[in-house]
Amino acid sequence: MSTHRKRPPSADHPVRRRRSAQEAKAETLRVARRILLERGPDAVTLKNIAAEIGTTHTNLLHHFGTAGELQSALMLAMVNDLSAALGSTIARLDRREDVPRALVDTMFDAFDQGGAGRLAAWIALSNRLAHFDDVKSAVQNLVGAIEEKFANGDGEARDKIAAAVLFVALLAFGNAVIGQPLAAMLAREPDAVRGLAERLLPQFL
Repeated sequence: MSTHRKRPPSADHPVRRRRSAQEAKAETLRVARRILLERGPDAVTLKNIAAEIGTTHTNLLHHFGTAGELQSALMLAMVNDLSAALGSTIARLDRREDVPRALVDTMFDAFDQGGAGRLAAWIALSNRLAHFDDVKSAVQNLVGAIEEKFANGDGEARDKIAAAVLFVALLAFGNAVIGQPLAAMLAREPDAVRGLAERLLPQFL
């Protein structure tokens, strides 16, 4: 009788799970987002992600090519989530006057709680701006969804809506990066920037 025993799982020999390529990519992005939110952008490395999902960084490279492409895919996934959330919010609106707060809350939540603000800052400060090309279509779809709901035949509607999205996105990004500390310095409420965006947004729509 053979006395050979299987080596128990360890940090050096994690349990491998069989996944399809699509499942592996989806799980990688889920873990990368969690690491970003819990530990910050510097922790979003192939080594850390691989350790958490029980694979090797070589396998991650097989699916994404480079660490930069993985980061770009994560950014695209976050922006697609933002676009879907905004589209869902807009679909539920019946009155134009309901748009500002719903639009602001959805975008601010995505940049803050969803982590898109921190990831965008990381990519920008790393001078890898080419990765932002991947989010272009998602942003255009967002503008199109608002235009379809509220344009009312206005030929200038798309420019106005694009300006509105730019305005809210910049405020949401800034708020996610430094909004609360800055508000505290100026003796303002933590959600002061949200309130400012809500009050000013109607000027664009």
